[in-house]
Amino acid sequence: MAASTVLLFLVLLLASSSLSVNIDFTYNGFKSATNLSLDGSARITSDGVLQLTNGTYKVMGHAFFVSPIQMLLNPRSMTQTTISFSTTFVFDIITVGNGGGHGLAFAVAPTKTLEGSCCQYLGLLNRSSNGNSSNHIFAVEFDTVQGSDLFKDIDDNHVGVDINSLVSNVSETASYCTANSRMVNFELESGQPIQAWIDYDGVAKILNVTISPLSVGKPSRPLISYAIDLSPILKEYMYVGFSSSTGKLSSSHYILGWSFRTNGAARSLDLSHLPLPPQPAKASSTSKASGIKIGVISSLSTLLVAALVLFSVSWHLWQRAKLAETPEDWELDYPHRIPYKDLYKATKGFRETELLGSGGFGLVYKGTLPRTGEEVAVKKISSNSRQGVREFIAEVACMGRMRHKNLVPFQGWCKRNGDLLLVSESMPNGGLDTFLFESEKCGLLSWDQRFRILKGVALGLVYLHEEWEQVVVHRDIKSSNVLLDAAMNGRLGDISLARLYERGKNPHTMLVVGYIAPELVRTGRSTASSDVFAYGILLLEVACGRRPFEPTAPTEHSLLMEWVRGCKMRGRLLEVVDPRLGGSYVREEVELVLKLGLVCSQSIPEVRPTMRQVIQYLNGDDSLADDAALVFSEADSLVLASRNS
Repeated sequence: MAASTVLLFLVLLLASSSLSVNIDFTYNGFKSATNLSLDGSARITSDGVLQLTNGTYKVMGHAFFVSPIQMLLNPRSMTQTTISFSTTFVFDIITVGNGGGHGLAFAVAPTKTLEGSCCQYLGLLNRSSNGNSSNHIFAVEFDTVQGSDLFKDIDDNHVGVDINSLVSNVSETASYCTANSRMVNFELESGQPIQAWIDYDGVAKILNVTISPLSVGKPSRPLISYAIDLSPILKEYMYVGFSSSTGKLSSSHYILGWSFRTNGAARSLDLSHLPLPPQPAKASSTSKASGIKIGVISSLSTLLVAALVLFSVSWHLWQRAKLAETPEDWELDYPHRIPYKDLYKATKGFRETELLGSGGFGLVYKGTLPRTGEEVAVKKISSNSRQGVREFIAEVACMGRMRHKNLVPFQGWCKRNGDLLLVSESMPNGGLDTFLFESEKCGLLSWDQRFRILKGVALGLVYLHEEWEQVVVHRDIKSSNVLLDAAMNGRLGDISLARLYERGKNPHTMLVVGYIAPELVRTGRSTASSDVFAYGILLLEVACGRRPFEPTAPTEHSLLMEWVRGCKMRGRLLEVVDPRLGGSYVREEVELVLKLGLVCSQSIPEVRPTMRQVIQYLNGDDSLADDAALVFSEADSLVLASRNS
């Protein structure tokens, strides 16, 4: 009998080790909440709203449930598993002015006193801790600023899953699924309450994140469904709550209600009883304008007052109409879409003073995005044709995922009436052509800089041709499309205007631009080899400081390629080198660039090198035969068509 009792006791003891205490709490407002730990700028307003940040610059706010919650079963065994959990909450981000930041996050952390930084770290981590496996932090971020390349944000309005780092494991533009399975984008900074649901199944190891405007209800399909085992990330006991921060851009971040539960679905919030966040004060400029109006009105006759009001209303309606846009349903399916009003403000209404230049595709304006303060270039392409626009935008949105240090980063797009607007990161030193051909900048580039720029462009083309998920033929390689960043590194621009074709398939017939390879005259089909041809002409341009065709030059010098070829055949190759270099160059490198330019621009596509072989030549990993540049056909005498704007 005693042995049976002992055995029963051991069985119960073992069983109890695999059980957890279920946690279940709900806040329909926080007026009477006493079991929350607040720090930083976090506070509970008199109306019962949990305020994480208060609209000031570079602050952080944390709010955690005061007691730790068991998150692991059998934490010290080989069979440790994560306890399932579910949470739902309503948040509101309110911004005064043109744009705010940085965002907020639901977090599961080993401590309720996080040593995080403001700005892009959202108060969760800091520069030294970001990415460390010892953090044991799981978070779902609601980010309203597209950070630097370090954070790899997809846009300035996204939801991401973060594991020990603010570089999200997976992220999606803020959107919700409608009843007919269509994804609809919406702004996290809309100033309207938004509800989020985060559900983790510890058995199936699936994380689902769902969001929607409060008026919509819970969509049937989550925004993010991500397979992940959280057991190596979480500790046995963790704290759950919220973290938020601001930076140079600021917003007020509010939580209106919160429900959390382990081993079951979180209780629904009573939406009708949720408090409302404080309404922001009107901007001071508006107040001043109102005061001036009152003063004027008091001194004018009734007729003048009526005229003034009518004019004000008419002007306001005209402004709204000018910035209005009605996206077609299909546009909402593609990421990286930037509202037209943001681009209008960024470019000061596409003012002529903001014009950077014009090309075969359209006008390019400089601008500053109001939401992030980031400097961008906005290319405005006008077209009366609606054919192919949807396919084009699909390609453009797809290319928004491309990232390479020698490509100009693509930021987003917008379609309004007959205009397409393509947005890319601004390059402070402009186009390479200005340093080669414009008198005020000519001679400013050393040979070392020129050689580094050429290598950078080649690396960018290798990425497009071979390393991305699809073959990308650029089609518009020329010196004006090689843009220079602050460190004078060469970056290939206008990637968004390239066309894609799958590996192993024939490219589509398309409009040909840039330096035209001879075969394009016959077929009109661009290939990676035609990009190599154009790159060969670029090599000659950079080494010689000459455009591909100079109509005012002597006949024997008018075609750059013919001139270089002739000098090569006569053994006088260095005569073509840009005299502005003054002899300050590495002879072997210059000769290599000139010979390689002739090899790349051969008329027969099959004998041109690939861009990967070009890199090997430029790096000295492979040697170029001395007579290789003399393999030509009669087709090389065709006049090169070029756009050098």
